[in-house]
Amino acid sequence: MPIQRILVADDEQSITWVLSRALTKQGFGVDIVNDGTEARARVERERYDLALLDIKMPGISGLELLTDFRQKYPDMMVVIMTAESTMKNAVEAMRLGAYDYLTKPFDLDALDAIILKAQNASAASAELKQLKKELRDQYHLDRSIIGQSQPMQEIYKLLGRVAPTDVTVLITGESGTGKELLARAIHFNSPRVGKAFLALNCAAIPGDLLESELFGHEKGAFTGATERKIGKFEQASGGTLFLDEIGDMPLDLQAKLLRVLQEKEITRTGGNSAIAVDVRIVAATNQHLEEQVRERRFREDLYYRLNVVPIHIPPLRERRSDIPLLVDYFIPRACQELNVQTQGCTREAMAMLMQHDWPGNIRELENSLRRAALLSTDALLTPDDFPGLRSVSDTAEVDESLEALIAKKLRCTFAQMDVQELNNLYEMVMHQMERPLIRIILEKTRSNQVRAAEILGINRNTLRKKIQVLGIDVKNI
Repeated sequence: MPIQRILVADDEQSITWVLSRALTKQGFGVDIVNDGTEARARVERERYDLALLDIKMPGISGLELLTDFRQKYPDMMVVIMTAESTMKNAVEAMRLGAYDYLTKPFDLDALDAIILKAQNASAASAELKQLKKELRDQYHLDRSIIGQSQPMQEIYKLLGRVAPTDVTVLITGESGTGKELLARAIHFNSPRVGKAFLALNCAAIPGDLLESELFGHEKGAFTGATERKIGKFEQASGGTLFLDEIGDMPLDLQAKLLRVLQEKEITRTGGNSAIAVDVRIVAATNQHLEEQVRERRFREDLYYRLNVVPIHIPPLRERRSDIPLLVDYFIPRACQELNVQTQGCTREAMAMLMQHDWPGNIRELENSLRRAALLSTDALLTPDDFPGLRSVSDTAEVDESLEALIAKKLRCTFAQMDVQELNNLYEMVMHQMERPLIRIILEKTRSNQVRAAEILGINRNTLRKKIQVLGIDVKNI
């Protein structure tokens, strides 16, 4: 039973005798005291799940004890008893945190109902605490964010300061570095852990629909709005809203977001009523917002509103010492999810993983390990299990010109193909050349297409068309 021990504090012996007998008969451990001073001393010495306190008794009053107990022993439930059935007493008792209120004389059925309700509440509270513990364990900084390098140690220190607060955080870093994971760690190590954590990718939703996703809309607000929609701000009220790829939000919507952050209220599209929201904002981007501000593609006032506490996650190539830790974390996960028996990497394989630049960062490393673990027939992964990681820097070809390297690769490729099957060869080769070229430049510019087009020497619209034709996923760069 969640409730096992009960303290009864009342100076009327007839009341204490009846309560002691009835509660003991139900299997509770019951202690009786006749004044408030002794009640406080008992609670200081022993643990109780429930206290039944009379308002008026010698020594300390029941309301004074209630205030004291709620501060020092928040897990103990307190029920106030009084012969004075006044609204003032009832209101004051509930205001001070009493679980319930009984007016004398009361029958035992009323007390039984309160205790049953308290038992259910205690069980629910224990279940919630366990859930919170599991969530904290799952997203504890040491488990969800892997790394012991100096840059990661600095991030841990910063997280320890910002997580317990409601301050707005802006996370920057290349794609695949774990920005959403970091945002979740902030939420699950904050007082809002029992509330919702919602993530919204601002680049994945067309601008005309993004406003509805954020703020919701009323029925009939626009064509196709057949019913009311509750937006992410309302859904996350009391919790945390993670706005990923915030740099891709349209300018007109940036102005509305700024107002929400300032006023802490939203208005649904097509609605007239302001709705108060209590949401912590964590935003993220792989773009240079300062550059976007200079180019007037991102509002300066919104940038400063979001950039209260900036956290930059370094790319994996800048913290290579963390790679062995990540390998030790991802391989057991892959084994469990894929039902394989891989035990780890050979020394040669680990050396190759350490040398690779990982343009896709942790996401690329995890996918490479999963693929290798799935396809390998050996207990330990070898360099041969990572064919895609071999780069020109690993061979003597590093001294050759780019043209010579391309010619050698083409000869090797064509030697394995039937000439009769070759069609549209020029288009095929150009596609294979353009795709990595454009991806590399987009990586260097952190997906800034204006700057990428300038570097490539082509029109921005031409670049956009090539991205679409070549099937380049800009969001995952």
